[in-house]
Amino acid sequence: MPSETRVYAPSKRALDLPPTFRLVTLREVGDAFAHAKANAAELGAGTLVYVGRFDLAEFAVVLEPDEPLRTARRVFYAGMAALTDALLAHAPPEKTVAIEWPGTIFVDLGLVGGGQLAWPAGEEDKPPEWLVFGGMIRTVAMTEGDPGLRPLMTALEEEGFDDAGSAKLVESFARHFMVHIDAWQEHGFAAVAKEYLPRLAPEKGLRRDIDEYGDLLLRRTGKADVERRKLVPALAKAAWLDPKTGGPR
Repeated sequence: MPSETRVYAPSKRALDLPPTFRLVTLREVGDAFAHAKANAAELGAGTLVYVGRFDLAEFAVVLEPDEPLRTARRVFYAGMAALTDALLAHAPPEKTVAIEWPGTIFVDLGLVGGGQLAWPAGEEDKPPEWLVFGGMIRTVAMTEGDPGLRPLMTALEEEGFDDAGSAKLVESFARHFMVHIDAWQEHGFAAVAKEYLPRLAPEKGLRRDIDEYGDLLLRRTGKADVERRKLVPALAKAAWLDPKTGGPR
């Protein structure tokens, strides 16, 4: 079991995380991503900040990469692959889980949440002091009304994820994340890209790749030009996050 710091001691059980993680649990009104960013240097690598809520699976992981910032940001893709792995592990057989680049997650075309990445100001050619990957998934819809009236959003409960509470999802994420990081270290980043890219919605005649800086490269059949979508500007603002509520749109 990992070590644990409780900023707030809820009645719920502690998370069962791989031994490489140290758990910090916040009260329900806490913000895991903000807390991890503000305290990353003190918390250290492997700290997983978790908010004990029933309607959201909300967490953030502190990382200390040993490669330059410009390439280290690619860990975002490992986090996204792990987060979708966690969802697929609990999804009913007929459900589809897909990513809209770079970090928005849909279940059967309904938005449930996504991932985001933060880093300190620094030189691109030097390793950053820290990175923080944050994830948030809507487990229970708190808005009133017929789900059919809000087709662009959904929650795991509505999609039949009966046993996918926030604790189980975060535990599953942590295990899958370590698998992807180990594969990266052993086989190179291509092993992570191989897991992430198939999660994007398929499009006929389109080939996708990720370059060494994390940019998405699009090659269309019959065209010589390569379209580049830059990762850093895309990460500046999480498209799936509602700034008013602090939760998924």
